[in-house]
Amino acid sequence: MTIQLRQICLVAHNLDSSVKNLTDILGINSCYVDPEVEMFGLENNLMSIGRNFLEVVSPIKENTAGGRYLERRSGDGGYMVITQADTFENQRAIRQKAVDLGIRIAHESEQDGWNICQLHPADLKAAFLEIEYDKFEDFQGNWMPANGLEWKDKIKQDVTVDYLGVELQSYDPLGLAKLWGSITDLDVVETTNEIYIELNNVKIRFVEVNDGRGPGLGGLDILVADRDYILEKARERNCDFSEDRVDICGTRFYLHDK
Repeated sequence: MTIQLRQICLVAHNLDSSVKNLTDILGINSCYVDPEVEMFGLENNLMSIGRNFLEVVSPIKENTAGGRYLERRSGDGGYMVITQADTFENQRAIRQKAVDLGIRIAHESEQDGWNICQLHPADLKAAFLEIEYDKFEDFQGNWMPANGLEWKDKIKQDVTVDYLGVELQSYDPLGLAKLWGSITDLDVVETTNEIYIELNNVKIRFVEVNDGRGPGLGGLDILVADRDYILEKARERNCDFSEDRVDICGTRFYLHDK
């Protein structure tokens, strides 16, 4: 079984300013706006991170899941970990494993060769986990949430290159790692410095809550080609930063040089 991280979703009070900060500081391009998210009371914008994606959603109606998440975590931040399974059978197997563990299905959709399964963040104790299957079975290509292949001319990797990791924070990091590992059928690795499971292209790291915001998706590890550019843009846009990290849209972006 192979699982690829394809997209991270953040949730924000103000979509436009969040997207402006992300594109300016990380040197990435917006690639798609999905009108279908309006059914969930949201508006969105997708940006390409290499051949993967960063999405921001923002509530446009009262009493939405996104709005409740903003309240629970006291502001903008990480919302969803969105993955692609290598085969339809493996996507179904992950879904069944989650159900067997008592994890609720928050939303699912079955279209022609495109299947979505979102697992409930309350049961996952940190964030939504979405597992998708795409009939093209191409981790580097077709991605229906970004409208197929229309994003390819928006790829820009001279500043930010790709994802390396996802940081989920918890009051019980090892317990959370075991839960996510059980659902994805991935081994939990515990070293002196890290607890993680490993997808095809990234680590999902599990850390202690240390920012006062409770459990959730707190940070992202990104591979960068121009750290100085990112830090200068963070300074210009008055975002918190240090030599190894910038904070944008309530999320810690940890910088790792190419």
